[in-house]
Amino acid sequence: MTLARSSSADFPSDGIDRAVAAASKILQAATTRDEVAAASLFVQRGQQVAQQAFGDADSADAIFLIASISKPISVAAVMSLFDQGLFRLQDPLQTFLPEFRGAGRERVTIGQLLRHSSGLPDQLPHNESLRKKHAPLDEFVKGAIRTPLLFPPDSDYHYSSMGILLASEVAQRISGKPFSELVQETVFEPLGMTRSALGLGAFTLEQTMRCQVENAAPESGAGSAESQSWDWNSSYWRHLATPWGGVHASAPDVGRFLDAFLHPSEKWLRTESIRMMVTNQNPNGRTPRALGFGIGSQIASPLCSAETFGHSGATGTLAWADPVQNTTCVVLTTLPGRAANPHPRQLASDEIALGMASDQR
Repeated sequence: MTLARSSSADFPSDGIDRAVAAASKILQAATTRDEVAAASLFVQRGQQVAQQAFGDADSADAIFLIASISKPISVAAVMSLFDQGLFRLQDPLQTFLPEFRGAGRERVTIGQLLRHSSGLPDQLPHNESLRKKHAPLDEFVKGAIRTPLLFPPDSDYHYSSMGILLASEVAQRISGKPFSELVQETVFEPLGMTRSALGLGAFTLEQTMRCQVENAAPESGAGSAESQSWDWNSSYWRHLATPWGGVHASAPDVGRFLDAFLHPSEKWLRTESIRMMVTNQNPNGRTPRALGFGIGSQIASPLCSAETFGHSGATGTLAWADPVQNTTCVVLTTLPGRAANPHPRQLASDEIALGMASDQR
């Protein structure tokens, strides 16, 4: 385990210091007993930062496949074009993808893609066959354009990786750039995220943490021997750069991303765009969702405020920020999210939230 602070001063409250120590103890124990191969913890409260690495991660800058935490990062890149006036959230998707037509598709808007109310499924029915044959990303795009909608647009909520994919395709066509390049230029570079890439970018596979694919998500092969050429650890998947789950990043970089929403700056996205990305955009009675981010204490810990925003990832990652407490927490592990209940990432996260709550008493 390694420990580094961005300041020589400790956290100003004993409660949050104890929380970081307790969270670290959980992750250290999980790696010691070989439940988790590698983990990284990043916590920031105000100007104070704590970051630690565990197991096979030799520093807090270790790079993990962060899975669905990629979604808000991709949405931020899409919103950079919104800020330029190149599309409106109420614009029909068909305006930019004219081949997306028939069976109610003309009613799907870009905004619905970003808040998971378009009716598109999470994964394609033929997801596995595409991965088995090492299909390029544009074949996933073609599949998402043709796949049947699960419900009439904007009538319900259904978490949708394919919605994020088609939003990124719109951004790619508008900008004329590969989406990974757009993310690099509009998100990673402005925020100083030097240990991040959509796909592998300039990094090598060996520079990243390997996922423990046993008990992985079914759409990722669930750890079967037959899926080794296309699972999370395969060169194919790591290079594919899927907008819904293909970002590689360090825990401090994810923390920088979250902090850009806690402390908005016009040098990046417009303040109004940032606000929409961290506040509920769905009507009452429907699963609350911002643009890209999940919101509410349920995405972090019961002790977090209702204003908390963040995301988790199937590879074993969790990241959130609580504006009320001015606190950011990032827990990256290599243990699939479905492999343990409770998962060490959640137990560590809960300790950070508990420390915040104790400070308010």
